[in-house]
Amino acid sequence: PRNTEKMTLLGKMFLLLFVNVSLLTKPIDGLLMNAAFRKQISDQLKQIRSLETNINLLSIQLMAQQFYVEEQTRSNGNSGLKHVRTSRHGIHPYQSASHVDNSLASIHDHANNDRTIGMGELVVVLNGIEFRTRHNDYRLRMKSRSTTNYGEVDDIEFPDVPPEVKQHIDVKDQIEEMRQWFKAWRDQDYSVRDYRPYFKPVLCYLEGYWTHSDQNSIDEPFDSDRHHFDASSWYDLQQKIRFTSYSGGKDGFENFGYLPTSVMKLINGTIPVLAQWNYDILCHPLSEDLPLSRLQPVDDLKARMSKGGLSMNEYMETRAARYRIDTPGQIHSTNWDLLDDLMSEIPGRDNYPGHITDNIFGDTTLPFNADTDEPLNVAYYHRTYRVSSAGAMGLKVRHRGFSDENLFVAQTTQPKVVSLDVESCSKRKYQCTVWEQRWSYAIPLEIIYMTPLSKWNPYDIPYRGDSRTKEGKTIFDGPKGRRNGRSNKNKAYNGTNSKVYYQTPTEFFNNEINRDPADTTKGSTFVLDAGNNVRQVRASGHRIILPNIPDVGKLRQRYPIMPIHGEGDAVWKELEALKDILLEPSKFQQMFRDSDPVEEHVHTIEFETGPFKIGLGITQTSF
Repeated sequence: PRNTEKMTLLGKMFLLLFVNVSLLTKPIDGLLMNAAFRKQISDQLKQIRSLETNINLLSIQLMAQQFYVEEQTRSNGNSGLKHVRTSRHGIHPYQSASHVDNSLASIHDHANNDRTIGMGELVVVLNGIEFRTRHNDYRLRMKSRSTTNYGEVDDIEFPDVPPEVKQHIDVKDQIEEMRQWFKAWRDQDYSVRDYRPYFKPVLCYLEGYWTHSDQNSIDEPFDSDRHHFDASSWYDLQQKIRFTSYSGGKDGFENFGYLPTSVMKLINGTIPVLAQWNYDILCHPLSEDLPLSRLQPVDDLKARMSKGGLSMNEYMETRAARYRIDTPGQIHSTNWDLLDDLMSEIPGRDNYPGHITDNIFGDTTLPFNADTDEPLNVAYYHRTYRVSSAGAMGLKVRHRGFSDENLFVAQTTQPKVVSLDVESCSKRKYQCTVWEQRWSYAIPLEIIYMTPLSKWNPYDIPYRGDSRTKEGKTIFDGPKGRRNGRSNKNKAYNGTNSKVYYQTPTEFFNNEINRDPADTTKGSTFVLDAGNNVRQVRASGHRIILPNIPDVGKLRQRYPIMPIHGEGDAVWKELEALKDILLEPSKFQQMFRDSDPVEEHVHTIEFETGPFKIGLGITQTSF
């Protein structure tokens, strides 16, 4: 930028020199006119310099105002989910939507899809950036394990079917054996059947970052086989979301979203560098099993009361339930917990091969939970770290973000991500260093347990691949028109594809219950197997809560763990403390200001006999 500025000034000087030389070659009688012309050029150059100065000042003020809004949002709460779309209201505030309505984060089921996870529109705050997503319906995919290419992803491998299930020839025997594996997972008992290789937890997360992007085009944040941004450019998307906000309307397919733009920096003080906010939702297969006991419910009184006053057990059986990852033995606040361990397995925009060290301002970033001086690989998500030298508060441990306990960050080298730079000089300014970095931010969304149902195919039903391919579409081709999954050979689906993924024997479950209008899963359908036999089957995709399995019960497959933006607010923290005191009075007896124990005592009440008037002309003669 400095070299460019010098060239710009040299260009202006060359222009003036060229004009002056040209004028000197004119006839003498034109000197007066030439002098006036030279003055005009000089005045215009002064105006240009004045305009440049004003543009610079206005741009700096614009960036300062943007930063002010972000800082205010950061101090008002944590990174996390803020709101879902409102669809109803009531006589009490808790009867309308917040971060939860009928379900938390508008989650729902698309179990008829092989790897689609239902999730609607969200308002999210991430490192002070508030934005609104489109209808998400993300897929079980992870960042590339082999390359650092920007945006490259891999499908997450489904767990295998236990050999003990496949060894049975009769499908009824396979069903019975598979139920035993689900029972072992329910009971967390791997002594007889080690379920852990076949029930695999994945951690799904939302990630945001500032990107270089042409406003005349648009970058789809992530692949969904159901939704996409319905806009030809970022500007077009902004106009559409502005109009729906202005009118109070919505896109019926929920394919609009609000993703802000920002002036990130200036070139030569006059050329703004615009950045476009974008996000994606991906998943990461955890390296180890996560016991179900580590997932504890978060008591959300708003959700419980809006559904008529549910008990905690009833609440846990709904789609509104939210969970937290419990660290064994943790009672008080801490710098590191189990969630930090899990998030540290997830890479930023450089994907799994990424490796970056950070020594900003001369302080090398070190791992928090390792007794080593080896630098932390900041290409992976983290929120707590160490430095070698204590700061002004005497601490070597640092937390990303000033007041945001949920902010996980990762550095990247991707040119697509907009960088910021800062100059740091020694006390006497003998030596200055310019630091330039690019970052992305993330929050956890949910833990999903993949099960053997994704691969279990006892009827040997052909899988035709992606529903958008020519082969995938052949499942609908029939001798008498389009196949629709009915119970005869002419209408039963001819195999399955990524959006018609039915291969679980219908007897494995009792009944499929759709509890949300957004659900797309049929109770059961009919599909032709490899031998052209009609089979009645149920969906084999992923659900929030599985239908009832005879002798096993209804088991939860998706555990939402996303943080809530409002939890970082001082009022929310006070209310959470008050909630614990009121709902567990025996545990927090000392918190009551009048905390003297009530001694055992007797009240004596005397009544006089005789007729008493008690209203409505009724006389009571005795008690």
